[in-house]
Amino acid sequence: MKIAVLGGTGLIGSQVVRILRTAGHDAAPLSPSTGVDLLTGQGLSEGLTGAEVVVNLTNSPTFDDASPAFFQTTMDNLLAAADRAGVSHAVVLSIVGVDQVPDLAYYRAKVLQEDILKAGPVPYSIVRATQFFEFVEAILSWTADDTTVRLPRTPVQPMAAADVAQAVADVSTGAPLRGVRNVAGPDVFALDELGRVTLAARGDQRTVTTDDNVGMFAAVPGAALIAVDDAVIASTTYREWLDRQG
Repeated sequence: MKIAVLGGTGLIGSQVVRILRTAGHDAAPLSPSTGVDLLTGQGLSEGLTGAEVVVNLTNSPTFDDASPAFFQTTMDNLLAAADRAGVSHAVVLSIVGVDQVPDLAYYRAKVLQEDILKAGPVPYSIVRATQFFEFVEAILSWTADDTTVRLPRTPVQPMAAADVAQAVADVSTGAPLRGVRNVAGPDVFALDELGRVTLAARGDQRTVTTDDNVGMFAAVPGAALIAVDDAVIASTTYREWLDRQG
């Protein structure tokens, strides 16, 4: 099966391409570095030629009010090109609970992306994943100084990027869901607790202070980011993943 992977050279995309190729599929990574720009449409028609499936793993360069325009343009370009090329399955990676966080511009933009896909001409699947282990330190840095990391108690259920990639690959090789598959890590943490676990594993002497009014995740209501009952639960725990990082 020929599968075009937009964003196929990034954190998730490169792993999806590797998984698909190992399984015997013709997986083509498409990105600006390979001559395909989803925002302008450059190289898109050529990249989708002969593809049965397209996987969109591209992301807005910002999390602010500019993100809806990015997703509107890129999805319009993608679906028009996929329809012309006769692609029979379009897959998009989104976020668990994304439709329950209306106060965040980026989450509203991801809902827009999902809605455009649902209304489009190509049979679709949406994979909603929880936050990636690989992004935890970046999240901590948003509200940190030299001595303190301030974090809200927002419940999160993070997962390894490798497990996200496997979930995307599994969905992309199956029949279109015409719906959503939720995937999540095995453990739920309060974000401030997750910060303490992370700093301890890194030997970082900074203190985590609980502050429910700081950072992007302070806008998340209740347990919106926690997996729903039908979610696929990945096996890799955060502490196992931290141990592997050395």
